[in-house]
Amino acid sequence: MSQPTEPMTKAEFAYVQVRERILSGELPPGSVIPQAKLARDIGISTTPLREALRRLKSDGLVDLDAHRDARVTPLTAEEARDLLEIRRSLDPLAAALAAERRTKDDIRALRESAHGLRPLPGEPTVEQLVAHRRFHAAIYRASHNDLLISTLDGLWDKADRYRRLALEVERSQAERDKKAAEHQALLDCVIGGDAEGAAAVMREHIDTSLGVQAARRLRTASAADGETRPAAALLQDA
Repeated sequence: MSQPTEPMTKAEFAYVQVRERILSGELPPGSVIPQAKLARDIGISTTPLREALRRLKSDGLVDLDAHRDARVTPLTAEEARDLLEIRRSLDPLAAALAAERRTKDDIRALRESAHGLRPLPGEPTVEQLVAHRRFHAAIYRASHNDLLISTLDGLWDKADRYRRLALEVERSQAERDKKAAEHQALLDCVIGGDAEGAAAVMREHIDTSLGVQAARRLRTASAADGETRPAAALLQDA
């Protein structure tokens, strides 16, 4: 018999709530977090909220200063570049290992995650972002490399914020069709046991990703004024 789930502490509840607000864009990159108002909205005191903010700081999603002020971590060209460099190496490796090691359960999970999957629209909902993540996570899990899985899973939240930035510029139907074709090709290669093909498709998938578009926008903006700017400032340039 399964054990009952332990209830969340107030700090854990605050962490989940604030994290969702950051990843959904409700709390935009670079914005000040109104702690008193946010605590009231969530229905807690500021003490568990501060604990949640410290945890989000360790996740790289929140900046805290000596005066106890909190701000959502801004998006930068440097972090976008770092994410791409890591994913260009690790995602193709995960796809290749998945093609070599996938089990019947993995294949079932891959097919289920791909069902109804669509390229992200201009203003993705949390559910659409979750569906996109579920598909890639199914590939990661099929690699059966725990360190690789945890590393890539840990990068996903950071990468989602850059995807949202890139989606502020609407993609063409041709671009969306290309992403859909890549998802199908990844599925086919992994299920078919084609490790080389899976790695090649995943490499192309990363090289033409929303993360690349976001990095390009941030890099252009940084070059224009000589410094890294919060993503909010880019809205005036789009």
